[in-house]
Parts: sequence; structure tokens; C-alpha cells
Amino acid sequence: MENSKELSPEERDELLRTLKTRFEKNRKRHEGLEWPQVQAKLEASPDKLWSLHLMESTGGEPDVVGQASQTGDYLFYDCSAESPKERRSVCYDLEGLESRKDHPPADNAVDMAAAMGIKLLTEEQYRELQLYGNFDMKTSSWLQTPAAIRKLGGALFGDRRYDHVFVYHNGAQSYYAARGFRGLLRV
Repeated sequence: MENSKELSPEERDELLRTLKTRFEKNRKRHEGLEWPQVQAKLEASPDKLWSLHLMESTGGEPDVVGQASQTGDYLFYDCSAESPKERRSVCYDLEGLESRKDHPPADNAVDMAAAMGIKLLTEEQYRELQLYGNFDMKTSSWLQTPAAIRKLGGALFGDRRYDHVFVYHNGAQSYYAARGFRGLLRV
């Protein structure tokens, strides 16, 4: 992860152009929303732009998927076709990582997401994302795991196979080259 939480004016402008292009290209993800209002909120939130920059630079292809009715926040999800490339081969969380005796990965999904200023998608959010396209056809993504499951050593992940969205479980210490995580950012 990058150390500075501030984007240069050039980085900011490039990110906004990329997000606007994606927004316009994928209208069905955010029907009824208009880019100028999204951009105004982004420009007023440099910390959120930094998080979106990290989502983008790690392969997440973030896009607006809706607006929270109570807060008015715009909801950005990672919308890359496959789990973001630079966020794969990670355990679920630090406890899972520390429990590995052999060949531990470099990081874990929960801490990486926190460092980026985002949250892992929940199962509900992951299923909602799948309404906008076919995601994780070759990869899988760690999902926010309920405390009761995590307490017993497990963690949830999802993927799409056979034209169906599946949510499974694994030990939180497991990691695979094709498993990463998708995030949510509220702006």
C-alpha cells in the first residue's frame, strides 16, 4: 500500500476521468444517478479519493452501484470481472495468517481492506453485485464473515460458477492464488 494518503492533482484528475468513463459505460449499475453529483462528493472527500485510487491501482475497477437511502452516500464496489489481481493469495484475517505454520502469505484481506479505507463486501452485497454481471467466474472473493462463523475458525467466500452465485466456507488461514477480496467504499 502507498504511504501518502494524498493524491497529486494529476493523479486525482486521472482517477476522476477513469471513474467517470466507467460510470458512463455501466449505467445499469446506477440508474437514476448522475455523475456531476458523484464527482462533487468525491472532490469534497480527498480521503475517499485516496481509497478509490487504491481500489483502482490494485485492479478493483471501482464503480457506483447505488446510493444509501438514509445517508445519501454513494456506494462504490469493486466491479472487476475477477477478484482484484493485486489483492489475491491472502488469508482472511490476521488471526488466520498467524495460525499458518507453513508458507504464510504476505497479508490478509481484512487488514488490507482496512489499510485501504474500505470494507469487505458482505454476502448480501456480493449477491447484489452479481445482479450487474458475471463476476468471479474464474476466481473467488473473501466476504465479511459473521462473528459466530469466524469464532469457530471459518470464513466465507463467494464465486460464480454454472450460472449460479455460490457462497462457501474455508478455514480463515487458507489462501489461494485465485482468491482475493472485493471492497465497498461509501462516499
